[in-house]
Amino acid sequence: MKEIAAAAELLKSARSVVAFTGAGISKESGIPTFRDAQTGLWEKFNPEDLATPRAFRRNPSLVWQWYDFRRQAVEKAQPNPGHFALADLEKALPHFALITQNVDGLHLRAGSKNVIELHGNIARSKCFDRNHPAENVPFDLKEPPVCHCGSLVRPDVVWFEEALPESQLSEAFREAETCEVMLVIGTSALVQPAASLPFIAKRSGGKVVEINPDSTPLTEQVDLYISGPSGEILPRIFEELNKIKA
Repeated sequence: MKEIAAAAELLKSARSVVAFTGAGISKESGIPTFRDAQTGLWEKFNPEDLATPRAFRRNPSLVWQWYDFRRQAVEKAQPNPGHFALADLEKALPHFALITQNVDGLHLRAGSKNVIELHGNIARSKCFDRNHPAENVPFDLKEPPVCHCGSLVRPDVVWFEEALPESQLSEAFREAETCEVMLVIGTSALVQPAASLPFIAKRSGGKVVEINPDSTPLTEQVDLYISGPSGEILPRIFEELNKIKA
């Protein structure tokens, strides 16, 4: 596929590369997207009604149990070849940053080091009132634990009506502004402010490569679009990069 070779050629000479990932790469590991996660007992709930500070204040037990259900699903999932290929690219390139909208931690488990988790990580917990970290929270609790400060513990993820963490967002913008190539992988490019990152990269002179089985609102704006699952495309790009660097 000529697009694979073109992507590898862009990466070969790039001094700074950013990968920006969304739910699509995790879906290939069997993790349903946020809105697809409503199965079984949770079918009657709108996910937006379970992922806000207001919902947690109103019914902390319900919200906690839903996130416990999702946390256990993530625990059973494994990184796929796309995750591992990104970790390999990080080792092979001079500077590589990975910005993700996913909360499943699969990039870290695959070996990626320089990871900016814009929406948090579902494996971590913190207290609601003061953000104290909560360690070793067991599964299957019917009620959220209580922090040493007296606050209820919640998942360490960004909910609707909450701002993205300022430090991670600033770092993501900085990486987008300075990258020479941005790989946009498995994201609908709709959720702001993260959706602006490819446009920041392009405006700053970077080349934007989109990898997605389906076209998105971003597709017509990118320099290179590769249609297909990231678990197939990314390993092929890495393999091609190794060939032309040899």
